[in-house]
Amino acid sequence: MKILTIIGARPQFIKAASLSRYLKKVPDIKEIILHTGQHYDNNMSDDFFSELDIPIPDYNLQIGSDTPARQTGKMMMAIEDIVLKEWPDFILIYGDTNSTIAGALVGVKLHLPVVHIEAGLRSYDREMPEEINRVVSDSISTILFCPTETAVKNLEKEGITTGVYNVGDIMLETYLYYKNRALKNSSILNRLNLKPKEYILCTIHRASNTDNVENLKNIFIGLTDSKEIIILPLHPRSRKTIEQNKSIKRNIGKNINIIEPVGYFDMISLEANAKKIVTDSGGVQKEAYFNKIPCITLRENTEWVETIEEGANKLVGVNPKKIKEDINNFHPREQNYSKSLYGDGRTSEKIIKILNQCHYEKRSAEEISK
Repeated sequence: MKILTIIGARPQFIKAASLSRYLKKVPDIKEIILHTGQHYDNNMSDDFFSELDIPIPDYNLQIGSDTPARQTGKMMMAIEDIVLKEWPDFILIYGDTNSTIAGALVGVKLHLPVVHIEAGLRSYDREMPEEINRVVSDSISTILFCPTETAVKNLEKEGITTGVYNVGDIMLETYLYYKNRALKNSSILNRLNLKPKEYILCTIHRASNTDNVENLKNIFIGLTDSKEIIILPLHPRSRKTIEQNKSIKRNIGKNINIIEPVGYFDMISLEANAKKIVTDSGGVQKEAYFNKIPCITLRENTEWVETIEEGANKLVGVNPKKIKEDINNFHPREQNYSKSLYGDGRTSEKIIKILNQCHYEKRSAEEISK
């Protein structure tokens, strides 16, 4: 069996780490890794491959940044060339990025089975480009691996019931595998002169925030007014917006420590030792839950609704007063983290078992048709 794995952004590197590691152990399966180059900064890309022991990509398209349509179009053309050359049994995509939808569209156009890992997530906000990527990718995928029962139900509402499996969250598997190593090997707290539970970790990367001057300014007002020490690994897109707008710079308080993007091990260490986490990232919301750290989400909605329902996460949008209030006063208890929402950490094993069965059935059907 030949699998073409398409990745291009930080969350996908993290998810791919577990499955790629597992695939190495499986006889008769060849994985070909295609990196679109959507994240091209070393701290956003190369460092993750090294830290997580992900095999060096067989192909790196080095697409880089562009408008969503141009970036996706460039990816599709380059991916198609590689698919025609390799002709895999499955095209495997992760999450909700432009790399995801590009891979899905190429696969369906060439009548190859598309496998979507992290299928069925919905924020029900069509203003988010990620939501469009999810909906379209799910609608044309052949096999849909969901991380939660909520995701399965979301697909059912859209009439998608065939080829749907709840296998748990592959990010949980990665987290469980690497956490102890990350905490042992990361020296970031010493480098930043931080003590556990004496700082707030913040990440901002959604286009709705980074590309909106008013939103970004309001976020910084709320962070500054909280008076807490804020550690902010700054996404390149956020940095660009800040550098171009003095009105944002004026509202960045001295309590906000802006640092370069960090690798996975450093991020896990910062998350595990934080007093609270403030983010607009879906993945970081989950990692906060895995670490039992209170999460404050800089959005009006989330695809990870379970964390809200359990009382471990709060939506504050970009309202400065709400940001400040919840940084200071949001205190979930131990019972808010008591349920195993995201599976048992054996997602890769389940995925491979199902793919093997699907591949066997496909080959049997081809033999019969001859």
